[in-house]
Amino acid sequence: MQSIDRAMNVIKVLVSNSSENRLSITELSQECDLPVSSMHRLLKAMSKHGLIQQDEQSKQYGLGNIWLEYGLRMYDKMDYISQIRPELERLMNIVEESVYLSQPIELESLIIERIDSEKNQIRVYDQLGSRVSMHLGAANKVMLAFMPYNQAEKIIDALLPKQERPDFWKTLQETKMKGYGISHSERTEGTSSVAVPILNHFGEVHGAVSIGFVSFNLTEDRLDFLIKNVMETGKRVSTKLGYSG
Repeated sequence: MQSIDRAMNVIKVLVSNSSENRLSITELSQECDLPVSSMHRLLKAMSKHGLIQQDEQSKQYGLGNIWLEYGLRMYDKMDYISQIRPELERLMNIVEESVYLSQPIELESLIIERIDSEKNQIRVYDQLGSRVSMHLGAANKVMLAFMPYNQAEKIIDALLPKQERPDFWKTLQETKMKGYGISHSERTEGTSSVAVPILNHFGEVHGAVSIGFVSFNLTEDRLDFLIKNVMETGKRVSTKLGYSG
């Protein structure tokens, strides 16, 4: 278990590193708080399985290509191309804003798709693969709002102080009643988002579709337009996944 924890720590450091995602063994040792000798053994084992690779010239380490291979396999298994992506592209073309697809993973959500509009020069940019704490943002709130109470309660109790929970629950109740979530300047100042849940054939939360946009020139009519279209998209995607409620 310790070796797995150490290996995952190396992966997280490489993913979060901004300088071309490559680091020397010394830098990795410092970031992971491990002796160079221990790091060398760990990197050797990880290289054997293709989890990392070493550049021959710089001798720095980066992620192995196997992550791309596994990611593409998961992407294909989701039947994503035929069922969900066309709807996201359609929504992007209508609203001319960045469109996102998120899925819940325990106490966080994972951004698994982003489609940007080339017609909009001012974009909200959240990186693919980014993890967002489940109590932040329109997409996460709408997923929590449509989850079973016990499931949402565990997440909220883990993330929020006791005194903040009543107001947060009230927000979730309002979100479920409206059928969409909304967020203003919650993660990035001057940006907003609207989101709807995606439900599968069991009525379970599969994810959320959201639109991210700058809010300095937002009008009420524009907001209503965005909400209307993201709600229509959410309904179509959920229907394609078998939801009939």
